[in-house]
Amino acid sequence: QVQLVESGGGLVQPGTSLRLSCAASRAIYTMGWYRQAPGNQRELIAIMSMYNSTTYADSVKGRFTISRDNPKNTVYLQMNNVKPEDTAVYYCWASTGDWGQGTQVTVSS
Repeated sequence: QVQLVESGGGLVQPGTSLRLSCAASRAIYTMGWYRQAPGNQRELIAIMSMYNSTTYADSVKGRFTISRDNPKNTVYLQMNNVKPEDTAVYYCWASTGDWGQGTQVTVSS
């Protein structure tokens, strides 16, 4: 089982930026981020392979950027120009099927 430790959530104002981090206990081929808002299903936000292949949800393209530091087994999500509809619990995901504990992101003025 892979341990995934997230950090970086919080309360931010619309139009600002936030960066999430997720450190894995070992190297993972593909890592990424999902989110779940109250009353909604968990949805894919962005994933990235070890060889830099990426997939983004249409709702975040051009605003969010996923990146990785492979020697550190860490994946990041840079969130720019955040909107109230980005409010959710963000979960780190590994292609082993493991999940992080989730970090709350709240976008509100």
